[in-house]
Amino acid sequence: MSDGPDPDRLKDLDARLSRLKSGQGTAKPHTEEHYSMAQHAWRMVIELVAGLGIGFAIGFGLDTLLGTLPWLMVVFTVLGFMAGIKTMMRSAQEMQRENEAANAARDERE
Repeated sequence: MSDGPDPDRLKDLDARLSRLKSGQGTAKPHTEEHYSMAQHAWRMVIELVAGLGIGFAIGFGLDTLLGTLPWLMVVFTVLGFMAGIKTMMRSAQEMQRENEAANAARDERE
């Protein structure tokens, strides 16, 4: 075993690292299509959570004002959940229509 690092191996490692670093700038960027399904999924999750949050906030606020804890909070949270589901279904239908239109356009080109 040697006392210090091998200079030839260090030079070889430095050359390989330089080649890898220079090749990083030429990497193909991600496209919009790559993230489209994840964006749609997050949109639907956010719509559901927003419905729940808004319903909870309205119910809690009315309960605090009227002194009816927790009844209105429960009712408006359920209504917010239902509104979130309805919005998610509308978004899913919109995405399906877009997908069908894209498929029809692609079929016409072929």
